Amino acid sequence: MPTKRDADFFGIESLLTPEEVDFRDRVRRFVEESCMPIIVEHFDKGTFPEHLVPRMAELGLFGVHVKGYGCREISHTAYGLACQELGYCDSGLRAMFSVQNSLVMYPINAFGSDEQKQNWLPRLRLGQAVGCFGLSEPGFGSNPAAMTTRAVRHGDRYVLNGTKMWITNGSIAHVALIWAKTDEGIRGFLVDTRTPGFRATPIQRKFAYRTSPTSVLELKNCEVGPQALLPRAVGLKPAFQCLNLARYGVACSAVGSAIACYAAAKAFSGKREVFGKPIASYQLVQERLMRMLLEITKAELLNYRLGRLLDEGAARHPQISMAKLNSVREAMKIARTARDILGGRGILADHHVMRHLCDLEAMSALEGTENMHTLVLGQDITGISAF
Repeated sequence: MPTKRDADFFGIESLLTPEEVDFRDRVRRFVEESCMPIIVEHFDKGTFPEHLVPRMAELGLFGVHVKGYGCREISHTAYGLACQELGYCDSGLRAMFSVQNSLVMYPINAFGSDEQKQNWLPRLRLGQAVGCFGLSEPGFGSNPAAMTTRAVRHGDRYVLNGTKMWITNGSIAHVALIWAKTDEGIRGFLVDTRTPGFRATPIQRKFAYRTSPTSVLELKNCEVGPQALLPRAVGLKPAFQCLNLARYGVACSAVGSAIACYAAAKAFSGKREVFGKPIASYQLVQERLMRMLLEITKAELLNYRLGRLLDEGAARHPQISMAKLNSVREAMKIARTARDILGGRGILADHHVMRHLCDLEAMSALEGTENMHTLVLGQDITGISAF
């Protein structure tokens, strides 16, 4: 049986379906048995544990937003629980899971042709192929509409030129969903990464997301046929639909990181003695543990409700912005508090806290910065755009 977490203060588990609990527990066992023992070494070396991809496929972790093609669709709530469990271990591992599902398999299924679905979805489900999502560019992250990547049509073919940056899975991907400007507007293209003119270069010297194979994608006269064009990926709306699912995943992943830091601080405070008694007996430490659990509980409840709204097809994008902003902001505070409770040991790999803190610093920027989500919420509240 997987370890029971002691951070579910309001009994959210009782609100889950048996299928959701079973799926979460399968992911939790995978994390405890296969991921936690090896993740520090990969973080230290800055490598992604690619050997885990087949195991993730065996567990049914790929294709969770897809019906058919051998995939098993699950609820959005269950997807969020998986992100939380993977985030408890490592943000780079969770990012690979999110990108494969929300940013690659979901758009192929939602906006692709039958041929594209049959060609890619079975292989992606089995882990025989990995995908990446090429939207952000070196000069355009928060404003993707200003992208400079172009796809020029020559007969029934397209020639792509441009650069994409901060692309998760980029250097291990077999297919890249590239968003580019055309004469008909922004379109999505499925580019086989073996195509001449396509190049993925890992981003080096990262101090966060070290396990994530984050890359720069360069397209230089990269020619693709008509079968690469996603028929229903027209404009940025489809891209934002994908990002909404990914942002929900980030919100849940951040809570997983926060729970890991809280658990480390709680365990340490019960064992570490100062002046002849455990530091957990001191009011200052108890107050900090209480605040950590308070914010975890609030974020869990917010994410649970968001998951149910997504399940009902009723979630609005400002609600997703609020969850992402809140979860990451509070998780960063929790990680810093945990590091302080652990004292000097807080920077050691054994307790995982510093690793989570580094990753959360990156998470505050990816899938929309706090400032951008603040403006989204401000516009929703007032009806006035401040962009």
